[in-house]
Amino acid sequence: MKIIDIGIQNLATARGLLLTPHNLDEKDLQRAIGDIFTHRIDYADLYFQYTRREAWFLEEGTVKSGSFSIDQGVGVRAIVGDRTAFAYSNSISNTALKEATAATRSIAAAGCNQTRIGGNFKSPKSSACYLPCDPLNSLDANKKVGVLERIETLARSRDTRITQVMASLTGEYDVILVTRSDGMMAADVRPLVRLSITVIVESNGKREIGNSGGGARLDYDYFTDKLLERYAYEAVDSAVVKLDARPAPAGTMTVVLGPGWPGILLHEAIGHGLEGDFNRKGSSAFSGRLGERVAAKGITVVDNGTLPNRRGSLNIDDEGNTPQCTTLIEDGILKAYMQDSLNARLMKMPLTGNGRRESYATLPMPRMSNTYMLAGDKDPNEIISSVKHGLYAVNFGGGQVDITSGKFVFSTSEAYMIENGKVTYPVKEATLIGNGPESLKEVTMIGKDMALDSGVGVCGKEGQSVPVGVGQPTLRMEKMTVGGTA
Repeated sequence: MKIIDIGIQNLATARGLLLTPHNLDEKDLQRAIGDIFTHRIDYADLYFQYTRREAWFLEEGTVKSGSFSIDQGVGVRAIVGDRTAFAYSNSISNTALKEATAATRSIAAAGCNQTRIGGNFKSPKSSACYLPCDPLNSLDANKKVGVLERIETLARSRDTRITQVMASLTGEYDVILVTRSDGMMAADVRPLVRLSITVIVESNGKREIGNSGGGARLDYDYFTDKLLERYAYEAVDSAVVKLDARPAPAGTMTVVLGPGWPGILLHEAIGHGLEGDFNRKGSSAFSGRLGERVAAKGITVVDNGTLPNRRGSLNIDDEGNTPQCTTLIEDGILKAYMQDSLNARLMKMPLTGNGRRESYATLPMPRMSNTYMLAGDKDPNEIISSVKHGLYAVNFGGGQVDITSGKFVFSTSEAYMIENGKVTYPVKEATLIGNGPESLKEVTMIGKDMALDSGVGVCGKEGQSVPVGVGQPTLRMEKMTVGGTA
């Protein structure tokens, strides 16, 4: 990763959007934090945000609708021990700051805390995981419409049985500024684009749906003709395969998970259980198990917020800390949890730069960024050929997990039977049922084809949604319970 001082550039942008237009400067921010610390407070921060979003939607051959929004505001947080007070306003002004700080300092008893900031704020250097750009201004309206029309044309050229194509193009320009009571000030300019396509195919009275898409922290130029073709063909091929799918069998069997997006099972069944807050409260299946074997040998899982231009990456997290590549599980041994500032302090563990929040109106908490399993040494074909009878799960739809028990249920959106070492026929409505920690111990072969998802992940936790990335290599898993319809 190339380290450059884009922090200065991002701070200038943030001041220009979030402070100067509202007659605020750094002295006003110091004064606001100082007001909070007239009471006995351990820590406080201010989180300013300006966001512009747009979305374009194609259906029935035309771009029928679009949306555009601007949102801005400030969140004020104060912490005493394990208690947090929080207030926010969609108005950025001295008056709003005073009202919010008055609300947050009520968490503590009166009496000045000796921990006070002094002098000027200091800014850390930022890693350039992505560069500041404004996706919304990277193409004019006609060209944005043209992107959607192009992907529809590509999809319809793939198969004559297509009856409907729906597509969306979305872009976001997000600027944040974090000011903390320890004297740190940091800013980030976060671009984000995404394109999604859904197709419906019909044959002999059967109708099936296929989906594809992707995105990145870049502008709309990311969507090249080659990438549009890939998305279109993936969506069509996925739908067409289902036309010939048979009912999925049920029972306990060997399951082979494909590379890339199937890592969503790892994210949900394992990743959430490794977030600091669940482990501090003792509600995770992984609580108190650092140093123990929680997975088969050869399994290494990391959370990496520093991957270039990836959907889940950040130059700084939402507390102003530097994201990093954190090894969570190494060769099957539990090594670390993902931490934000509050939980790292209370658990007396290192910060990992995983403090994330949906917006200025929500509190930060430990969240994943790009979570994936590292590659092994097996050829994917060797893994499939080793299975006498089993399921090959290529793609997933929705799923549920219980953090405390680790139990999960996931539905496949594309799956095939494996018979005598060969992929034979597609199946539909297959679900995978298991326990996250136990399933990790049943991995017997790890492919050398680790891949990340295409850039579509959205993670929900306690009502907040944030963009994330997932990934894994091809995996062979034993004794997996498959729910089917046959």
